[in-house]
Parts: sequence; C-alpha cells; structure tokens
Amino acid sequence: MTEGRITAMIHDKTSSIRPVTPDAAKQQMASEVDARAARLLSVSHQIHETPELCFEEHTAHDLLCTVLEDEGLDVQRSAFDLDTAFVARAGDAGPHVAVICEYDALPEIGHACGHNVIAAAGLGAGLAAATLANELGGRISIIGTPAEEGGGGKHYLLERGAFDGVSAAMMVHPANHELVRMNTIAVEQLEVTYTGRPSHASASPHLGRNALDGAVLGYMNVAALRQHIRADERIHGIFTRAGDKPNIVPHDAAAEWYVRSPKLDTLAALKERVLACLEAGAAAAGVDIECRREAPIFADLIDSQVLLDFYIRNAASVGRIAGEPKLSAAVVGSTDMGNVSHAVPSIHPMIKIAPDHVAIHTPEFAHYAESQSGDQAVLDGAKIMAMTVADLWLDPDALDRAADELAHNLQ
Repeated sequence: MTEGRITAMIHDKTSSIRPVTPDAAKQQMASEVDARAARLLSVSHQIHETPELCFEEHTAHDLLCTVLEDEGLDVQRSAFDLDTAFVARAGDAGPHVAVICEYDALPEIGHACGHNVIAAAGLGAGLAAATLANELGGRISIIGTPAEEGGGGKHYLLERGAFDGVSAAMMVHPANHELVRMNTIAVEQLEVTYTGRPSHASASPHLGRNALDGAVLGYMNVAALRQHIRADERIHGIFTRAGDKPNIVPHDAAAEWYVRSPKLDTLAALKERVLACLEAGAAAAGVDIECRREAPIFADLIDSQVLLDFYIRNAASVGRIAGEPKLSAAVVGSTDMGNVSHAVPSIHPMIKIAPDHVAIHTPEFAHYAESQSGDQAVLDGAKIMAMTVADLWLDPDALDRAADELAHNLQ
C-alpha cells in the first residue's frame, strides 16, 4: 500500500490534523501501549496471583472489565449468557477486528499456560486500537473468552454470535519459543464412567463386578492402541474415581480421556477406535460403561497467512523474530481458538517468555509468566497485535484476501 492511498487522520498534541502513514499509525499504537504499561503489567500480575479455573474467572473478568470501562469503552459484562465472558467495542464503522483475551488457569499449577500474559496483552492491544479506531476508520472488539483449558468458552461465544460481523481475530500465546503458529490438533474430551456391583472383596468377591477392572483394562487397551496410531495423534487418560476401600469391590469408577488428531475427520475415526478399546475393557470385566463428551470438540486451527504476514513484520519491528515450528521447537496442543478460526480468519502465534527447555503446563513456566520476560511479552504482544490491527484497517484489500484464503482452506 502506498502512502497516497491512506486517508486516515490523527489529531496531534496541538489539535491540528495531519495525514497518517501506516508507520505513523503503528508508532502511535506503540505509544498508547507504553502509556498504559504499568496498568497492563499490574493486570497481568493480579490475574497470575489469583488463578481461577474454567468458567470461574470472576476476579479476572471484573478486573479486565473495570480497566476497559475506566478507559471509556462500552463493555458488556457476563456476555452471551456466560458469567465470566465479556465484550468491549470501539469504533463506529469500517473493518471489524477482534482481539482475544484468555484468563483461566490450570488445577494445582495455576497460570502454567500463561493466560495472564494473554489477557494483559489482549487488553493492551485493544485499548491502543480503541484510541485510534475512528481516526483510522476501523472497529475493534476486545473479547474475553473464559474456559479455554477444557471448557470451550470460545465455542459457546461463537455459537451465540459474539463473532458475528468480525472480519479477523487474533491473540498471542506465551511459549518457550518465538513461533508464528502453534501446532494445533483437534481434540475431543470424554468422561467415561463404569458401573459394576459392590461386594466384600474377601468374603464374597464372586458376587461383585469390578468397575475399576473395567477402567484398567480399557486403559491397557488404549496403551496397546497408541503404537498403531499416527505420529501426529495423541491419546491421554487419567482415572478420576477408582473405588472407596480395598476390601470393597469397586462398583463405580471413572476416567477422563483426551483424544487428539490433526483434523476433525481424522479425530472422529480415532475416537471410534478409542471407544472400542474402552468398551472391550468393560465387557471383559462384566460392567456397564457410559461415555459422554465433557466439553465441545476443539477444532484444528487454520492460520491466516494474510494476517501472519502482517504479524511477522510487526514482531520484527519490536525485535522478535517469529519462525516456523521445527521438531525441536514445536508447541503441540489444542485450543478452542481453532473453532474461531473455522469461522473467522485468525492467528494464534506464540511469544517467547521462557527458556527453550521450559515447557508450558509446568510450574517452571508459571514462574516465567510473572517474570520480567513475561512482562516484556505483555507489552510486545500488545504492540504487535495493535500494529497488526492498524494494518488490517488501513489495507482495504487485506481482509478480503483473508476471507478468500479461509474459504479455500475450508474446501
């Protein structure tokens, strides 16, 4: 895009009006983030210090909404019938871009996925963009999405219209490498219950039917299956109930399973194989089995290269060189941002906060999420996303190209 095509105007400190180039708009965006740095880092630390599980993020919800309201934005608290979701909007007309905040934590290990960084970076990007939305001729939504760690908050928000009219969506996720994308795979979460018959394990074991045996045999079957699945598929399971006392034949057992595969169609095929393993274990033990989906299916994430090209250039401008995942540096997992990416051109790049050897979902990573490097990622991530929003507002063709790209990728 040439500077001659830019028609946006910005008020300077003397109240005069001057034409703005993309570079000038981005510099102003970065300045807006810097002006709010102390508050953004305070938000990140407060969320980190008060970890809340999925759909229970009331402190984080209220904190983020209060900051947005203090900045004069129109905020919808408890949006779309989700207590801890929110939407804040700015801009009267023009291209509509959404910045995503996540803020739920993990059991026991808190913000070991660094969602406090995601929340504060999204907040900073949204506030910076909001200050210039009308001048640059665009619209911004800051969408607070609860329950990424298993609950599927974005699925419900998408289903209920939170992303209607949005032309692009973005977020950054902390990691131990600087990457343009996460290696995302689709996931289905299953809650499996086994029902047998209790009996005294010593006096009359023959009268019992051991539900735990059914769960264990199913687990062993899946362990045998693992060597015959694709290298890019994953299956993980834990027991959540396993009986009450050793001298009572366990009549009630339960397990939680994650089944992952690169695409939704291959996920469906793998799930059937897993169910066959689990059902065979129950049949062998003579117990009943029930399998229920625990949360919405998380789709694979379709990265928009159009958006990524802007992100990569803007990341380089703040000294972050985002590369493609390699075998030694890939971050493999699942996210409900994948569901959004099937409806709206989206990106989910990874921003480095920890040394290469520190993996996400570990106590060590939780430490780095509140460290100096985590703080720097908040500010850099906010600037990079805000500048990317500016690119999308000021390039009249970019969002059309992104929409065409997504339509092609969904074929």
